[in-house]
Amino acid sequence: MSNINCNVMNCAHNDSGVCYANKISINGKKSRTSTHTCCGSFLDAANYSNLTNNTEGNGPCSFVGCNVKTCTHNAGTVCALNNIAVTSSAPKANLYSETYCSSFKCK
Repeated sequence: MSNINCNVMNCAHNDSGVCYANKISINGKKSRTSTHTCCGSFLDAANYSNLTNNTEGNGPCSFVGCNVKTCTHNAGTVCALNNIAVTSSAPKANLYSETYCSSFKCK
């Protein structure tokens, strides 16, 4: 099971630094640096309230989909790491494009 540590504190899926979305998707097909990736599952809590109580699972996120073909951890369409970290390039993210997978490692 994957564990997503998240410091995007205004994400609706974030509960005390851990992601509680049912699954997340890391995007950025031809990224060369971590800041060119993004968490496609980011939802601003100001617009979407707190979703951590509305997930179908009974715990932290357990699936990391990944379409970043240039990442060494990409295993088809799934991240092969047990733990990843998602962060933001802004003090308060407004869009998913202001988030990124800091666990990204270019091939």
